[in-house]
Amino acid sequence: MKVLKFGGTSVGSAQRMKEVANLICNGERNLVVLSAMAGTTNTLVEISDYFYKKNPNGANEIINKLETKYKREIDELFTTEEYKQKTLQAVKAIFDHIRSFSKDLFTLFEEKIVLAQGELISTVMMNNYLNEIGVRSVLLPALEYMRTDKNAEPDLQFTKEHLTKMLEPYSGVNLFITQGYICRNAYGEVDNLQRGGSDYTASLIGAAINADEIQIWTDIDGMHNNDPRYVENTTPVRQLHFEEAAELAYFGAKILHPTCIQPAKLGNIPVRLLNTMEPSAPGTLISNDTEADKIKAVAAKDGITAIKIKSSRMLLAHGFMRKVFEIFETYQTPVDMVTTSEVGVSVTIDNTKKLQEILDELKKLGTVSVDEDMVIICVVGDLEWENIGFESKAVSALKDVPVRMISYGGSNYNISLLVRKEDKQKALQALSRNLFDN
Repeated sequence: MKVLKFGGTSVGSAQRMKEVANLICNGERNLVVLSAMAGTTNTLVEISDYFYKKNPNGANEIINKLETKYKREIDELFTTEEYKQKTLQAVKAIFDHIRSFSKDLFTLFEEKIVLAQGELISTVMMNNYLNEIGVRSVLLPALEYMRTDKNAEPDLQFTKEHLTKMLEPYSGVNLFITQGYICRNAYGEVDNLQRGGSDYTASLIGAAINADEIQIWTDIDGMHNNDPRYVENTTPVRQLHFEEAAELAYFGAKILHPTCIQPAKLGNIPVRLLNTMEPSAPGTLISNDTEADKIKAVAAKDGITAIKIKSSRMLLAHGFMRKVFEIFETYQTPVDMVTTSEVGVSVTIDNTKKLQEILDELKKLGTVSVDEDMVIICVVGDLEWENIGFESKAVSALKDVPVRMISYGGSNYNISLLVRKEDKQKALQALSRNLFDN
């Protein structure tokens, strides 16, 4: 069985849903994960905001607009009165449920229930449409098998047991529809997976059922070798190792969330990134295989702050680094890059919420300087240290760009370089010329 995930843009209209239906009815056994229709979750966040502000009239106005939009899409999607009415009733019940939250105290718990409704609507529409056109499909409610533990991490064992049990009665069925993003927490409350959303759902399901392949369908032809917003003539990367894909996703490639492929990696299940708008394109295959002696792609992460701590006490002193990192741990601020010398250490962070408190603590250890509005540029590929010259290619490409930090050797797949925000485009273009242009 394959797991196929379609994002909000892919199911963003009645016509798009019909196109997705054609793709998933391919004669294979597929479990299909759907996001909410494009724009729906943002609208549900807006509705929740009105509820928080105790403005039910404002909330109901937005709810009515969204329901009207769905009525139009349902009218276009279905041709028979039976399935049209069946779907309208199901969707009306969902919108009435959302309206009911205007009567009571509105908290984060209620907001999560409201945010779950988008996926419930898109899946009931798709499942009913498939049944209308004569395709036997089964709707699997994600809230019955997808659960997180007390640390808000996915409970893969629970998912495996419950999903396997739900699939057992349908050995003759080739098509299953389920919701991405939504789940229940350890206390049985409606919640969501947050990081990676529907992509994470697809990866967790793939691992739970030991799928043959996980396909992530978006509106882009795979992961590109550079950012097409800043660099012309970028091309899709056809094959990536899981760690290469995770590095690119973490450092700016928006097509995929860095955490969402971890379950697939551990289960050794290949992940394929495909384009709904161009289904015949090969996309990008992510697996545990490495293409030797090849630099694959470049990505950039904005909003970086660099912090340098200099101290003569660091010289030959043990415990200094521990004290530095304990400060970041205390303020729950992850560190991206690290470089050290005999008398100093430089680190980068992308969360500046507790920056002043961190700086106040670091100043007790040494002299502190800060550079803001920086960008981490990540070069990804087979960067084993025995591959002579690969790191120099990346560094020499930036001979005309001031580089604040370089991190190399922490991974076999990545070199990270820190540059100023205003030098980002120049750096990305220089790297493309030096690494990819023939």
